Amino acid sequence: MIAVTDQPIDIQACLDAVQSERAGAVDVFIGTVRNHNNARSVVRLEYESFDSMAIRKMTELAEEAARRWPVEKIAIVHRKGVLSIGDVAVVIAVATPHRAESFEACRWVIDTLKQVVPIWKKEIYDDGEEWLEAHP
Repeated sequence: MIAVTDQPIDIQACLDAVQSERAGAVDVFIGTVRNHNNARSVVRLEYESFDSMAIRKMTELAEEAARRWPVEKIAIVHRKGVLSIGDVAVVIAVATPHRAESFEACRWVIDTLKQVVPIWKKEIYDDGEEWLEAHP
């Protein structure tokens, strides 16, 4: 399951998509919208995406994760559009035979996604707005 969506992300669907009888671990990263950043009050986020390229890059990340770790299944879903405080922005679920591999792969995917996938984040504050640079 790899997708960019303007709808709320169904976390349970992501978990269901990675279930495998061969997996002893499923690690899940859920990125949510917080109400502050660098001592500024965040009102909302706005994500823009080059959808076809983003899906291609996320697919490449899933394939690379499977080369590096014994990934049984992986789900990567990112939201776009206007998100409110508390909304889920991204879900990554990785199923592997053992927990250490699952943790490592999941962390690598989110950190790399933020650097290479063409999804851009704008933070809207009480006193202005700012496009943010990618960072792990």
